[in-house]
Amino acid sequence: MQVKELSGSALAYLGDAVWSLWVREHLLLKGYQRADDLAKKAVAYNSAKGQAKIVHALMEQAFLGEEELDIYKRGRNHKSKSIAKNADVITYRTSTGFEALIGYWYLAKNQTRIQQVMEIAKEVVGQ
Repeated sequence: MQVKELSGSALAYLGDAVWSLWVREHLLLKGYQRADDLAKKAVAYNSAKGQAKIVHALMEQAFLGEEELDIYKRGRNHKSKSIAKNADVITYRTSTGFEALIGYWYLAKNQTRIQQVMEIAKEVVGQ
């Protein structure tokens, strides 16, 4: 199966795990070692609100190409039966679109693109 053929929810499922790993690596390399500190700092990157902020920065910078926008929209527009505990529907869907992008880049072996997003995320989140 081609990466482009995967559903937005499937890409978001993988993207959630990949992004979480990248965030954990970033925080460990910044020197955080205590589990409670790591968990608190990771929320800024991994929460629906944090991911929505990152998406808004990507959009402001016109960071995404046409194909990437399509992937983002496929994830964002996927109708989910669940929503995040601490986010409204729009924020939750925005973060799902973000996770779909991360999953897409991961499967496409485009680590560079994920790294670029991480750099933008560091500026947005400030950690």
